Amino acid sequence: MFPDPTFPRNFWAVLAILTGPAAAILIVFAALGWLSWMAAAVAIVLVGTMLGVLVRSHLRRLGQIAHYLQRLAADGDDPGNVPPRLPDAALEATRDLSQAVANSGRAWARRRRDLEAVVAANEAVISGLPDPLIMLDEQRRIVRVNPAAEALLGHNIAGRELFEVLRNPTVTEAVNAALASRESRMVEFTMPVPVERSFSAQVEPLARPIVDGTVALLMLQDLTRIKRADRMRADFVANVSHELRTPLSTLIGFIETLRGPARDDRAAQDRFLQIMQDQAGRMARIVADLLSLSRIELNEHTPPVGELELAPILHGVADTLEMKASGKQMTIRLDAPPPADSGATPCSLADLPRVIGDDDELTQVFQNLIDNAIKYGRPGTSVRVAGWIAERGADGQIPPRMQTPSAIAIAIMDEGEGIAREHLSRLTERFYRVDTARSRDLGGTGLGLAIVKHILNRHRGMLDIDSEQGKGSTFTVFLPALREPGGQA
Repeated sequence: MFPDPTFPRNFWAVLAILTGPAAAILIVFAALGWLSWMAAAVAIVLVGTMLGVLVRSHLRRLGQIAHYLQRLAADGDDPGNVPPRLPDAALEATRDLSQAVANSGRAWARRRRDLEAVVAANEAVISGLPDPLIMLDEQRRIVRVNPAAEALLGHNIAGRELFEVLRNPTVTEAVNAALASRESRMVEFTMPVPVERSFSAQVEPLARPIVDGTVALLMLQDLTRIKRADRMRADFVANVSHELRTPLSTLIGFIETLRGPARDDRAAQDRFLQIMQDQAGRMARIVADLLSLSRIELNEHTPPVGELELAPILHGVADTLEMKASGKQMTIRLDAPPPADSGATPCSLADLPRVIGDDDELTQVFQNLIDNAIKYGRPGTSVRVAGWIAERGADGQIPPRMQTPSAIAIAIMDEGEGIAREHLSRLTERFYRVDTARSRDLGGTGLGLAIVKHILNRHRGMLDIDSEQGKGSTFTVFLPALREPGGQA
């Protein structure tokens, strides 16, 4: 129920119209002498009073019906509102009209519920699509996007021009061609940053514009995993055939020797079997590293989502490699001072902010780097691990290509022979070695730093390498900080 209108706004106008004819007749009767002026006046007042009572009652009921229709229309804007109920008094006074209005109200409520259900279903379907969906108007402006498109292109992009958000001429040309010809178009394109990704874009013009102005749908499908898988299959075959050729040839040669001239030579057999075991172990390490690198590259375009602390990972890696370091009379020193030329303020590993990352992959990063520092460090020296908070704009801090205001830096420093500067830019290439013979003697596969680079790419981080011949090398890992320095989330 809701309150009746207090007084009909058009009461006096309606009363005047209804009373006018009777008043005119009475005035004529009085003018002709058929009725006294006093009697005519009393009659006019009585007629006006009776008509006023009837008019006011009916106008109030009609006002209630109008008010009901206004409420019904207003409540239709809010899906959570329940349709109002027509007052009983209005039903009784104008039964036919009121019944028709009430039936219309119930029909409108049913239709509204049906429309809400359809809209909710459409929203659920669009939001649930795993691939990005962009709805465009005639001016190539973005009308709406689904959550997958927001995750790819950013939030609050509705209303912006498509070319401002997706800066790719191939896609723009496909949209223009589809809208001009009213036929669908499909193209492939790449997004180079932050990690290169491949997509197919399909433009579907609509038969007619919908209410919000949408005239075409732009659907994107991520082809990165498929493209990477194809490329990795080819790379894997090429790498394996190249890197395994030498140890396989060695094994075949020694097997022929053991079955021939060295069949009865016990000393030669022991020596050859040891070499064969070393070569077989090298092949196993190469295959394991290639498989690991393939898995990492396959998921490189998908950043991790878990939060973690780096201190426990670094302590765990140091404990694992402590025995290997002891074998060379070396020590692993955590919480060492940062490199002197970094301009960084020392920070305890335990006090570093958390990062978004994958525990196993970051463990592999630091294990590879610390293991390399032990391999190439001089016996009796130490491997130093330092951590600090790097800030944008400070000298020697965040690399310019890294798009983050603050980062966590972890430096692994050795005291080895160092690396010539002409080699530094190529150290993360597959199978690139500064000294091939020494690397193989130390059990290296030439894939460790390539694995580190691709893991850091997935984490939207970077590896910086600095070295001075005769003094040692520094490998610094930069990872985006989960929060700003000073504890702000």
